[in-house]
Amino acid sequence: MFYPQSMKKLLLASALLASVSAPAAASQLTIDDVTMLRRVGAPTASKDGRWLVWAQRETDLAADRGRYDLYRLDLTKRGARPEALLAEADVNENDPQIVGDTVYFTSDKTSSGGGGGDGAVWAVPVTGGTPRKLTGFQGGFNGFKVSPDASRLLIFADRKPGAPSLAPAMEKKDANAGSGRTYDQLFVRHWDSWADGTRSQLFVLPLTPAGAPGDGRAIVGQLVGDTPSKPFGGAEEVAWSPDGRTVYFALREAGRIEATSTNLDIFSAPADGSAPPVNLTADNDATDNLPTVSPDGRSLAYFAMKRPGFEADRQVLMIRDLGTGRARAVTEGWDRSVASIAWAPDGRSLYVTADDVQETPLFRVDAATGKVTRLTGEGHVSAVAVTPKGAVVAMNSLVAPDDFYAVTRPNRVQRLTSVNADKLAGIDMPTVSRFSFTGANNDTVHGYAVRPAGSSGKVPIAFMVHGGPQGSSNNSWSYRWNPAVFAGAGYGLVAVDFHGSTGYGQAFTDSISNNWGGWPLEDLQKGLAAATAKYGWLDADNACALGASYGGYMMNWIEGKWPDRFKCIVQHDGVFDARAMAYETEELWFDEWEHGGKTYYEDPAAFEKWNPVNYVSAWKTPQLVITGEKDFRIPYTQGLAAFTALQRRGIPSKLLVFPNENHWVLKPKNSRQWYGEVLGWMDRWTGKGN
Repeated sequence: MFYPQSMKKLLLASALLASVSAPAAASQLTIDDVTMLRRVGAPTASKDGRWLVWAQRETDLAADRGRYDLYRLDLTKRGARPEALLAEADVNENDPQIVGDTVYFTSDKTSSGGGGGDGAVWAVPVTGGTPRKLTGFQGGFNGFKVSPDASRLLIFADRKPGAPSLAPAMEKKDANAGSGRTYDQLFVRHWDSWADGTRSQLFVLPLTPAGAPGDGRAIVGQLVGDTPSKPFGGAEEVAWSPDGRTVYFALREAGRIEATSTNLDIFSAPADGSAPPVNLTADNDATDNLPTVSPDGRSLAYFAMKRPGFEADRQVLMIRDLGTGRARAVTEGWDRSVASIAWAPDGRSLYVTADDVQETPLFRVDAATGKVTRLTGEGHVSAVAVTPKGAVVAMNSLVAPDDFYAVTRPNRVQRLTSVNADKLAGIDMPTVSRFSFTGANNDTVHGYAVRPAGSSGKVPIAFMVHGGPQGSSNNSWSYRWNPAVFAGAGYGLVAVDFHGSTGYGQAFTDSISNNWGGWPLEDLQKGLAAATAKYGWLDADNACALGASYGGYMMNWIEGKWPDRFKCIVQHDGVFDARAMAYETEELWFDEWEHGGKTYYEDPAAFEKWNPVNYVSAWKTPQLVITGEKDFRIPYTQGLAAFTALQRRGIPSKLLVFPNENHWVLKPKNSRQWYGEVLGWMDRWTGKGN
């Protein structure tokens, strides 16, 4: 693999650090190793650039969950090492934010001293000291944001629409009532939760030296919807003005079109609740999100899509003059999709991340001209904190979990932490090689191959297909589908960024819509052939295919359309029957856009054209089916139906159902079971286990 000179130095430093405690004999990476790694959260930096603070996750395997502590790093001391700021046993400290010389954070500490409470906002000096509890409202909350002048506290919490404050609503309960839920419109369920009549809303509390007592005041007015958005929105979707007088937030208004609408808008509201919110992006019926206020408070940056109903449209960086209301598209001429936004301290440029040919670098965008400068080379930048000297990023790769790096100018990257050096010491990581080939439509398609460390001779193939489908098999670490773990088990992993993948321009991303089983399958067929021709260490005749979500769909499609290529298949949360999926999934905009923009009953042929259920008669490859009972995106009934088809045809098959997982497998013990079943299945059919 090619690395820029600056990155080579970082990798060498990392290797030297790891070798300090390395045992004599190297070992291969396993899922047991991965589940016990420390995980760093998004960092926050002090305004003067001295301190970096983050939440760090440790795995509590006995409790089958993660536990979070706060760590800090003195950026002014060369060679400084992270130190615990707060690490109280059995208590979760999380979501840090530095304002002035104070770190604000969430804690689930109870009055008795242990963890597990509803949570509250706390504060501690960044230099250390005794933490103090700031809030006392009841009913729980989802997150917070302190105003830049530390005068107000913004809370987002689930409450009944129209709730005037955070105080839980007093409801009369009928002791004789049944347990049934009733609905008269969608969403009835979303991601992994049934609708319970509450919405994520914003509340503001005054912040004083004595804390932030009381229940605060709602600022969303009569708007009904979730802010931040669900299921994945967080603090990045709300922003303060520098003077603490105005809050900006993204919200998709609820109603009967909610399940078919991608129209998130950005609103402004006075922090004192004295006036209703104002919609700043009402003219755009597609998604507007990530409101980010400039340091001088005069401009609002955000991203905007253009096409309503399409969740994977290009995300263009916008800047709105808050005085005149004029908005301009800053990156209209850059064919990449902005994923995160942060202003530089001088307000002349912004830091953004975007997928770019199997990488997710940090870029700087000139606010006036839109000129884009790439700042990092290989690697996946997962979080950004701005400092006076540049930025500190969390960055990972296929062979390394997140650590922090200082970025001061293009290709000037300094590693700051190695939080898992002791846990990864003595483990041989695999080698990653890139390749490209001419795929469908005569377009250049990219992929990578991961070779087990220390391998000699040919190795069986794990052919992994990414989900999304507008996603990427890129240079990033994963705690779920981890290519290095498959390599550690002795497989040569091959992945292809087929048509529909991100990081190659919007036209390439668009090309999968209404084309699910067409060009992507052609790319996969040509890509596997290209990889086996290029790399003699891959055993071309001994391969298993595996994928989840859209990748799981592709497994079912391969069963019927490429039935003689693989020794086995692993299908996780994949679409089996497009007709049932059209009526069972929750975010209808996705399924309808991907099949031409109409409902199933309006255009059944568009759904049936790429429907795996229509080709079950050709199925013959042994398949492991995996699903989660809490998956409402691709409901577990799809997996059950696929397993039924396999069993009725007499095809060797196995079903793994997780009752407490959604579209992802997140719990440490479940993750270990998942890999045990998947690798066991692959070993059986490739003969590797013999």
